[in-house]
Amino acid sequence: MIGWLRDHPDVFLEALGQHLALSAAGLLAGVALALPAALLLARRPVLAGWVSGGAGVLRTLPSLAVLAALLPLLGVGFTPSVVALALLALPPVLLHALVGLQGAEPAAVEAARGMGFTPLQSLLRVELPLALPQVFAGLRTAAVQVVSGAALATFIGGGGLGDLVTQGMALLDTAQLLAGGSAIALLALGTEAGFGWLQRRWERA
Repeated sequence: MIGWLRDHPDVFLEALGQHLALSAAGLLAGVALALPAALLLARRPVLAGWVSGGAGVLRTLPSLAVLAALLPLLGVGFTPSVVALALLALPPVLLHALVGLQGAEPAAVEAARGMGFTPLQSLLRVELPLALPQVFAGLRTAAVQVVSGAALATFIGGGGLGDLVTQGMALLDTAQLLAGGSAIALLALGTEAGFGWLQRRWERA
């Protein structure tokens, strides 16, 4: 593996860059969809229950099945891969955010109302800050899932480290396969450790 990396640094770095770009774009898109949805649903428990159920179903779908479903709709390449990863990131962020918002300390919410806050002001200035630990936990879970799931983007032409794995399998090149697979595993572990460290630092602040 080390020998392959030494002989093909440009190939590895290009695949790594694609993987990071896919992961970042997918995660950001998922968060951009999930957080506003959670804010809109926080005061609508019946609708929130239905949406949470749908998000739970989406969470159980294999990543490869989501990619395959998007293939006839969006074709192949970077964009459909990002859409698939956004759908992968959406459920954990949405569900954790809803739990945090709906579980906000009632006394704090009542105090905000007593101070004359509108429902929107209370939601943004009181309930959302109280829900941030749950939001961060959802973000941490989503980030790990997206970094891992981005390996499957290779099957619809999205690129990334998954290309090294599939090419290594096709060429019976164990060194290339291990280079791609090890990098994906290390990225997932690093993402988990990094977000965990950030969460602990934020909670102590």
